[in-house]
Amino acid sequence: MKRDGFGSRLGILAAAAGSAIGLGNIWKFPYITGENGGAAFILVYLVCIFLIGMPVMLSELVVGRKGASNPVGSFKKIRPKSKWKFTGVLGVATGFIVLSFYSVIAGWVFAYISRAFTGKLVAIAPEELGDFFGGLISKTGEPIFWQFIVLAVTAFIVIAGIQKGVEKYSKILMPVLLGLLVVLMIRSVTLEGASKGLEFLFKPDFSALTAKGVLEALGHAFFSLSLGMGALLTYGSYINKEEKLPSLALQITIADTLIALMAGVVIFPAVFAYGLDPKMGPELIFITLPTVFHEMPLGGFFEVLFFVLIGIAAITSTISLLEVPVSYVSEEFNMPRKKTTIIIAFVIFLIGIPSSLSFGVLGDVTIFGRTYFGNLDFVASNIMLPLGGLLLSLFIGWVWGTKNAIQEATNEGTLKFAFASAYGFLIKYVAPLAIVVILLYATGVIS
Repeated sequence: MKRDGFGSRLGILAAAAGSAIGLGNIWKFPYITGENGGAAFILVYLVCIFLIGMPVMLSELVVGRKGASNPVGSFKKIRPKSKWKFTGVLGVATGFIVLSFYSVIAGWVFAYISRAFTGKLVAIAPEELGDFFGGLISKTGEPIFWQFIVLAVTAFIVIAGIQKGVEKYSKILMPVLLGLLVVLMIRSVTLEGASKGLEFLFKPDFSALTAKGVLEALGHAFFSLSLGMGALLTYGSYINKEEKLPSLALQITIADTLIALMAGVVIFPAVFAYGLDPKMGPELIFITLPTVFHEMPLGGFFEVLFFVLIGIAAITSTISLLEVPVSYVSEEFNMPRKKTTIIIAFVIFLIGIPSSLSFGVLGDVTIFGRTYFGNLDFVASNIMLPLGGLLLSLFIGWVWGTKNAIQEATNEGTLKFAFASAYGFLIKYVAPLAIVVILLYATGVIS
């Protein structure tokens, strides 16, 4: 049976960029930028993303295309009868776990979209938004309902396959996302007092940058690109040999970074224009920005656009996360794609229910001082993701060899790769060292 694949370069770029562009860009990036002083943090982040993130991304695409299979199957084909297939197993498990709690947060976004459309959200008094958000996520039924909707939409797209599902909807959703960002940017920068927000975002103040900020920039550069969870490796397996993987990796990295910066331009001018705190943390989009929309002319309209934007970003990432275990199970166990997708999505939904309830009835149930949600997030984000990236870097640099990786990236030397030697050095020495630092920082060994 012929394996499905991407039909166009635009489709590849839309899907891969969609995988990388998610809540991390539009939710996490702005608030950690706010916590770490703005522009100086961004400069460090940009250095990290191009020196570490992009080489690891290219490595995932290379392994996937060479193996032309799911994460486990690709490692088995490249290194038969070796234990390196467990790097693929780790990627599948990571994507599975991340989607179980990522879909919970995406569900909150969908709940906000429903209220934004009806005008109920903009009608909430600013001083009541904190209580509203806390009340919403602590409910039992509604967050689980929206989590189910997120996974149902995701499964619907994945069932259709790569060209008719993932590629088709990515080519629709990504331009819409970009258009919404542009509209919201124009509205934000034309607010009175917006210039302070732009200054915060683009005028470096290195006195505000701490060692902790540098480590956070390093960590977020890695996580922002959806590395270490098998998503880009899986997408790489659907790419034909004529595609230039180095330029594709560069384009995805630029798109991911550009979207994050555009999200910053949407958020910070508005936050400063209304005299709010840019260091509000995770509640920045759920509490701080609804306060801005409440005060803004036509705030209800722009609030709808903003939360639809975040919802689209979430779905483009959940698609890639679900594709990882679906490709593994359907190929390794020869199961029909539709049946596999429905079963896996439902199991992920069930595993995610306690994550949702961690903010409500299970909030007092802790292990190692963390809730169920907190433990899944900690293990997946702080251990499994960097460990997967580290193993991939070691595999490319020290086992399969950078020469073989470059041969695949250039289609046996027929395509140009101007920075091949730099890539070889970065993936063999710099990336593993940086990821070890990320791992040690994320687990609290260094601070």
